[in-house]
Amino acid sequence: MAVPPAMILVFGSLNIDLVAQVPVIPGPGRTVLAPSYQTHFGGKGANQAVAAARIAGAGQVQMAGRVGQDGFGDRAIDNLAANCVDTSLVIRSDEPTGCAFITVDQASENAITVASGANLAAGALDLPGSLFGPDTVLVLQMEVPFAEALEAARRMTSASGTVVWNLAPVPEKMTGQMVTELLTVTDYLLVNEHEALDAAAAIGLVASDYGAAAADLARTGDLTCIVTAGAQGALAVTADGVRIRAPAPRITPVDTTGAGDTFAGAFAAMLHEGASLQRALGISCEAAALKCLKPGAQTGMPMRSAIGSMAWDGSPP
Repeated sequence: MAVPPAMILVFGSLNIDLVAQVPVIPGPGRTVLAPSYQTHFGGKGANQAVAAARIAGAGQVQMAGRVGQDGFGDRAIDNLAANCVDTSLVIRSDEPTGCAFITVDQASENAITVASGANLAAGALDLPGSLFGPDTVLVLQMEVPFAEALEAARRMTSASGTVVWNLAPVPEKMTGQMVTELLTVTDYLLVNEHEALDAAAAIGLVASDYGAAAADLARTGDLTCIVTAGAQGALAVTADGVRIRAPAPRITPVDTTGAGDTFAGAFAAMLHEGASLQRALGISCEAAALKCLKPGAQTGMPMRSAIGSMAWDGSPP
């Protein structure tokens, strides 16, 4: 059966998140007690798909990835469908559904361990050729095999589509070749402050701060590099050095888990709408801030109707 062209295509991970509130995030050799835990839906790919769908609306987002033939997989697929994400390209694998184990401390900071499971079976060949074209925004992360994500990006670039690559989480052994290959097939590189510096360093660029790193990456890859910087908002640097900033709303965060994914999904949705880079940054910053007011990676992700409701330190988008 032919698959209709996607508008926003997310190729990435699907996880179940097990979240515990703790007084302090434990270090090596240390145990802390939590009174209970919560189960949430996660995986950077699924998170970004849900975030994009809540901003773009029903029928605009398709998810491609793998889950296990288990109850967690059933729940992950049902949750995406409930959030108006097309799940026809979510394939069942013999490996178990991926899980993330998350601790959140009293300052709302988090530490995350991910067991990849079925996500490691995801492949670019899972994506039918009909999905690649100039009207598609492809969203990628780093929780499925890099070679497969790279191949998907190459196919989208060859088809004149748009590639948004969130370089997170940064691999422990990220090589210069990986970063160079990624830059050649990416239109919008999304990183946080640390990821920007890590990516620049991997290809031999010495940057004094994340702004300089973003400029170097944008110039080297002939792309737009976007840095999310928490309370400092977001910075975009184009290939020719133009800098655009968006402020962050004033909030007291409850849980920052999924804030970066919310930004990425909202940004993809705004790109697909044809929004200006300034507006896309502003909407994405507000969406990420709204997410931080509620626990869980996906449960706090805002609907489009909530955008425009926050107090700002600068001019709203």
